[in-house]
Amino acid sequence: MNTERIPKRILGNLLSSVSAGVVPRSGAPYIAIGRVDEIASLTEDMKRVADGEGVTRFVIGRYGSGKSFLIQLLRGYAADRGFVTADCDLSPERRLCGVGGLATYRELIRNLSCKASPDGGALATVIGRWYAINAEKVTASGTLPGDADFSAKVSAAIISDARSLEAGVGGFDFALIVGEYCRAYGEGDDAKMSSCLRWLRGEYANKTEARRETGLRSISVIDDTNWYDHVKLICALVRKVGYAGLCVFIDEGVNLYKIVNRVSREANYEKLLAMYNDTMQGRAPGMMLLFGGTPQFLEDTRRGLFSYEALKSRLSDGRFASDGLKSMMGPVIRLRRLSDDEMLALMMRLTALHAQYHGVDARITDDEMTEFLRASLSRAGADSMITPREIIRDYVSLLDLLLQNPDKSYADIVSRGEAKAEKTEKNEEKTAETRKIEIDDIVF
Repeated sequence: MNTERIPKRILGNLLSSVSAGVVPRSGAPYIAIGRVDEIASLTEDMKRVADGEGVTRFVIGRYGSGKSFLIQLLRGYAADRGFVTADCDLSPERRLCGVGGLATYRELIRNLSCKASPDGGALATVIGRWYAINAEKVTASGTLPGDADFSAKVSAAIISDARSLEAGVGGFDFALIVGEYCRAYGEGDDAKMSSCLRWLRGEYANKTEARRETGLRSISVIDDTNWYDHVKLICALVRKVGYAGLCVFIDEGVNLYKIVNRVSREANYEKLLAMYNDTMQGRAPGMMLLFGGTPQFLEDTRRGLFSYEALKSRLSDGRFASDGLKSMMGPVIRLRRLSDDEMLALMMRLTALHAQYHGVDARITDDEMTEFLRASLSRAGADSMITPREIIRDYVSLLDLLLQNPDKSYADIVSRGEAKAEKTEKNEEKTAETRKIEIDDIVF
């Protein structure tokens, strides 16, 4: 990899993110190590989506295993392949069904991106592209932009073109708003364009406010009950204007697992099932849904997806699947732990990027990197519990310390860290023993 070509702004954001244990929104390909099979499978899905199919996949892994990183990596790949992308993290305020559904929609639209608008806010870009396509058609028919009836003919072409969107749920209002936006775009009416975008972003609280702002007498609003229908309409629109399709990335699915109320939790799972069925049965052509979550979110038979029988029957592994066999073609992709060689290669990549960003030579040798990795993996339970996030965060912290303390060597800093960790472990054991004694002294 030629690190000289990485912009310093992206490199700085990348290093800041990984040192804080956060997935970077830009620059992920520069530290992409491993996950070859997973990426190959998901990019193959993108080819199917570009051909008009629908796909839903689940990326399952423990906290810090790299699922969010993989999602951000795929987001960049999708944009490079001509897709429009939308992503969001679920939270107590953002869900799939009931109160919180509209909040999820708003976050998805806010993060709507394409190659021309990689940082979000691509909705106006997409509609502007539709206007340009219809303007070219009118120009090709012999009416030039300076002619008096040019704007009217473009509006008529857009209205005619929008009729195909009316077949979807909420399609009439959607087509009406998009057509009104295009008309305002041609006339330079910024206020009307803004009100139409507000409607498309789901920002109106009720019909009265929407009708007053847009000037349209008969118009509904996007709410918690119909937000997914409008995601499908946006997918139809982006395909109409020449994009390959819409990729929707929804991470932190564990927040659905954490919903305490059983009725509310199952309603969200039912919505997820409807979304899954839509894509897999061809009712959402050109759309890819990718959900990220933990093993508990998927497999817990009391509160996870497997507690909902319809989802369990669709997402369970086949009876011939086993731990020794690899399958990337089913709806669920389980992330394996990065191999030791892959982790070492990632550390070497980070070392080179860290040195480039700060304009210094790396103060750590290959042997010391290997020793650091060996020490990290030799900790109790590391084989099954330690994650790339923990190793990367500690390693970048080590590189920072070496940079800021030129009089200290790798051995000096690591020995201090090991002594501190040993002292902390002894204090925790002492505290646990004290608590045990206190409990034993209680008379029941």
